[in-house]
Amino acid sequence: MGPAEDVRGPVAGATVLRSLIGLAIVSAFALLLAAIWVSQRDDDSPSEIQGDPVRVGVVQGQSVPGYLDHAREELSALTDPSAPAAGDTWALVSLDDYVPPGALPALFDGAAVAQVYTRVPLAGKHTQVVRIPVYRLPADVMSGMLDAAIQRDQEKAEYLQLGRRLTGDDANVARARRAYQSAAAQAGAEADAYRSGCACVFAAVIRAAPAALQVVAERAGVRAVDPAPEVRRLDHTEFRPPLPEQDGTIPAEPSGSPIPVPNGGSAIASRTPAPILSASGLPVTSDSLASLDPLPDPSAAAPEERTAVPSASDVSAARGLPSS
Repeated sequence: MGPAEDVRGPVAGATVLRSLIGLAIVSAFALLLAAIWVSQRDDDSPSEIQGDPVRVGVVQGQSVPGYLDHAREELSALTDPSAPAAGDTWALVSLDDYVPPGALPALFDGAAVAQVYTRVPLAGKHTQVVRIPVYRLPADVMSGMLDAAIQRDQEKAEYLQLGRRLTGDDANVARARRAYQSAAAQAGAEADAYRSGCACVFAAVIRAAPAALQVVAERAGVRAVDPAPEVRRLDHTEFRPPLPEQDGTIPAEPSGSPIPVPNGGSAIASRTPAPILSASGLPVTSDSLASLDPLPDPSAAAPEERTAVPSASDVSAARGLPSS
């Protein structure tokens, strides 16, 4: 029986080994299936990320007084004692007038500020909106304004260089030269205003409990607080605050299109200067200035809203503001 037992021993060992290998293969396959399932779940982003961005504010064709009334009604409903309890909520704050950075801490005390919107209110001029993400008030607004001043200085230099490249004395050339000179003067005026810490802030995006939002809404200088409980991510939201001087129906933008918090935050419809003409009569926008080509492609996309400092999504992370 000794030899027979010697033969069965290795056979039994091989059977056990094959069983262990089989179990290992089955386990590996199960882990692979689990990994694929988790990966597919990760790829299934929430519908709000894959779909259209959330829009908060006044839109083209809408009455500004109607929008402001609606914002007040929404805030009233949110703070109604009989309403379901709500936690911290994003809101778009529109101001009665343009204010300097130093006025912001008092206006928004009790709320976390994620970003502000600025524009140099030059009489009769269509100046560009700048979004400034905020970590600290008012220091980051001042820093963003200085960044905007540098951008405008660069635009001024580019407009002047484009004007110098024009040759000839016909009517089209003279008209283009005057347009470049006017654009350079406006860019210089905006740069000077931003460097001085101008009264240029007209809106902000804040986050606070409904009761704190109501306190902000009741402060002098605040035009309306538009709560947006539907907002989960700033980088998938377009904010469109009305300008202080707008009190009728919002007209169509002359050019450009809304952009989603590119720089990771929120957005407002692009506000660009009126196109100026080149010697050939083709429109010229500041986007085309980088190439210093006096004959740009008229189909080129209009320049987007400017962002003066790092993205608003970075602001949320840095300040500990929840993204959902």
